[in-house]
Amino acid sequence: MSFEPWQWTLLVVGAAVAGFSKTGIPGTSILFVAIFPNIIPARQATGVVLPLLVLADLFAFFVYRKNLQWRRVGTLMPWALAGVLLGWWALGLVNDAQMSRVIGAILAVMLALHLWRQRGQADEAARHAPAWFAPVMGLFAGLTTMMANAAGPVMALYLLAMRLNKLEFLGTGAAFFLVINWIKVPFMVHLGLINMESFKLNLWLFPAVAAGALLGRPVVERVNQRMFESVVLVLAALAIVKLLVF
Repeated sequence: MSFEPWQWTLLVVGAAVAGFSKTGIPGTSILFVAIFPNIIPARQATGVVLPLLVLADLFAFFVYRKNLQWRRVGTLMPWALAGVLLGWWALGLVNDAQMSRVIGAILAVMLALHLWRQRGQADEAARHAPAWFAPVMGLFAGLTTMMANAAGPVMALYLLAMRLNKLEFLGTGAAFFLVINWIKVPFMVHLGLINMESFKLNLWLFPAVAAGALLGRPVVERVNQRMFESVVLVLAALAIVKLLVF
């Protein structure tokens, strides 16, 4: 792959944001989700982005390993694996534009559901989700992460609904994605989306991922819980608009 200097600049920024989104403010992932498909075709971009996310997940897991809730991860994982299989099948049937619209529509439904559940509910009541909530969110998380590495907003809505504090939010999300992204690698290799050419690009971008990940914890420590949740919701909504409109 060959790029112009301005394209390299955007790729480096996107890689740094990938790292920062895992250890800092999760919704900032909208930036790299927007950057890569505008420089690399959307399907190929999924194969380039995945190894960057795997590295960022490792950083985030190490930083927040004492804050995660394994029970939340275990509840989602079987359903997320089913979603990964569904997404693997769907990648062979839809084009880039259709893929974006489908994912955007799924996320819009998830956001509306989250806002509906939170309306007028006390924190303790909101913590007790209906039995179908985790399976649905897990399935959609697996589907969207396989199709476009775009499960961030799905997980954000799930973790916000569980009323986790910001460190538990980041730790639990890091553990979930560390597992699910490694599981996705063989599927991406099988589809030809991860190959030697894409991995060479990853090697150039790995230092930017590490720099962004190291910046995240100091930033998040300076953000209070209410602001953290508000920013995550706003960025999730922007991600939905981007997928549906652009």
